[in-house]
Amino acid sequence: MVDVAVVDYGMGNLRSVEQAVRKVSPGATIAVTDDPVVVAGAARVVFPGQGAMPDCMRELDARGLRNAVSDAARNKPFLGICIGLQMLFEHSAEGDVPGLAVLPGKVERVASNMHDAQGNKLKVPHMGWNRVHRAGHPLWDGIDQDARFYFVHSYYVKPSDASLVQATSDYPQPFVCAVARDNLFAVQFHPEKSSTAGLKLLNNFMLWKP
Repeated sequence: MVDVAVVDYGMGNLRSVEQAVRKVSPGATIAVTDDPVVVAGAARVVFPGQGAMPDCMRELDARGLRNAVSDAARNKPFLGICIGLQMLFEHSAEGDVPGLAVLPGKVERVASNMHDAQGNKLKVPHMGWNRVHRAGHPLWDGIDQDARFYFVHSYYVKPSDASLVQATSDYPQPFVCAVARDNLFAVQFHPEKSSTAGLKLLNNFMLWKP
């Protein structure tokens, strides 16, 4: 059994996620895999994300990964990143597609007509470093309040259950950027691109015993 499976669905920062996990857990057995049997047998699962929701859902089905990923998100330590957060919800406005419906809520597009406090028009996608205002969860241990993480996204999640929310960020209005329930933790930002804070979160995930 591998210690952690990094799900390969043909998209996402697979190698940078693998390298970041390897850096924080050099002794761990890591499999970058599109094999549902390996995902099902792994002790932990990381679902990295990049790209569009319709492509993500199509590739999950094409590779036979849907059930293995859904089961992992419900039953073992699971970390979703970017699209790996969004796909957990019921429906996405991106391509008008259903998600895995592991969590209640929907995914909406970042508004294109927003301005910052100085009146400057904000770009979509939201790209770059932004502060994260976090709640209390073991994966935040050792990470400062309002630490900065790296974002690249045009859509955001709107959970229908407020108890899921583990962090927000502002662009310019607050939006949910991390959720958690039981064995599952998922973030909109990219911890593998987020320097010390991101590596700390990954290290906490590898040590987490939900």
